[in-house]
Amino acid sequence: MPINITMPALSPTMEEGNLSKWLVKEGDKVSPGDVIAEIETDKATMEVEAVDEGTVAKLVVPAGTEGVKVNALIAVLAAEGEEASAAAKSGGDAAPAKAEPPKAETSKTETPTSPSDGGGRAADEPTAAPPTPAGRPADPPHKGEGEGRTFASPLARRIAKEAGVDVSAVTGTGPHGRVVRADVDAAIAGGGAKAAPAAKAPAGAPAAAPAPVKAMSDDQVLKLFEEGSYELVPHDNMRKTIARRLVEAKTTIPHFYLTLDCELDALLLLRTQLNAAAPVKKTDKGEAPAYKLSVNDMVIKAMAMALKAVPDANASWTESAMVKHRHADVGVAVSIPGGLITPIIRKADEKTLSVISNEMKDLASRARSRKLKPEEYQGGTTAVSNLGMFGIKDFAAVINPPHATILAVGAGEERAVVKNGEIRIATVMSVTLSTDHRAVDGALGAELLVAFKKLIENPIGMLV
Repeated sequence: MPINITMPALSPTMEEGNLSKWLVKEGDKVSPGDVIAEIETDKATMEVEAVDEGTVAKLVVPAGTEGVKVNALIAVLAAEGEEASAAAKSGGDAAPAKAEPPKAETSKTETPTSPSDGGGRAADEPTAAPPTPAGRPADPPHKGEGEGRTFASPLARRIAKEAGVDVSAVTGTGPHGRVVRADVDAAIAGGGAKAAPAAKAPAGAPAAAPAPVKAMSDDQVLKLFEEGSYELVPHDNMRKTIARRLVEAKTTIPHFYLTLDCELDALLLLRTQLNAAAPVKKTDKGEAPAYKLSVNDMVIKAMAMALKAVPDANASWTESAMVKHRHADVGVAVSIPGGLITPIIRKADEKTLSVISNEMKDLASRARSRKLKPEEYQGGTTAVSNLGMFGIKDFAAVINPPHATILAVGAGEERAVVKNGEIRIATVMSVTLSTDHRAVDGALGAELLVAFKKLIENPIGMLV
């Protein structure tokens, strides 16, 4: 019997991926554990292993195909003793790369998830029709408990209402003629099915809430520019995911910002001393120091230790409970081509500076080549974003759910400071803590930032 190989879900929120490369060809024999393909998600390129033994009978989805849905058929294996040609013919039909199977209708939900996995989305897919008892005909399209009732998903009705579209005049393409979001979007784009003007409210009635401001459509944006004066660069999966999660973060998390200046002179001196004392190790390229600490390595350590010192701030918000974390897992924003990713230093409060430094270099290198595993960039309890290397003095970062905090780090620069009534020069770094006000109140955030400042200005505390 042929064995179907389907598009795997490489993270809990993955919905589709790009089949970038096949590492086998038709006729090859594979065993469990053999790497057969490379799949590109929004954050990484991952290898897919075979779970069954057999002969590759058919590669259904060609290498380089984008937007292959999870669980779509991508290849067929012939089992032992089975002819490959016969297995190829009798294997399951491939789902179109862009087709999405019907999903059960649910209310719109927005679920915070990790940095790189995509976030929640509104469910508005055509629902599967419920089974009909034997002998009973299915309900006719658009008709329900009362004649003339229009079946439409809640999201489709809401969008139609906001756009002034009469949903009853829209032709539905869902099961039994149900109107779904795509139908309403098509009606809006076509300029038809406009609803009749609403009747005026009686005198003294409360005014209706204004419709939310909608983003400009692609066509509206492009009309603002002279034709031929631009080029269109399609979004890849990473950029789409980043855009969606930034909107979710800024529209669902009440951000609160706190800024402090930290003097760096003691930290810079300690870093120089520790780097000078680094033992030498042999590598393929010759001898090299066992570690080379950066200011960012020490910021990661200080942030982790501050969270342990102020445990109530080491939390994540959920609607039912506060998640209090036992460890300080620090995500670090790393810029990569086309976007960014936040690999995580697990239990950073328990690790030495040299371990953090070497681990961060390895994670950043593999992040830029998109070789991180999902568990290396999903989760975490806080994050650090450092733009000091670009000379940025200060900025406010956007919280990355499920974190409740993120620390934005600016450049260390010489400034005039006043000490005991005297002006002197010191190297100062501005840091801004963004907090989820539902989980970390202003006073608690201030306590966390003060604990961080104390460690930065007295860095010997990070060594004990």
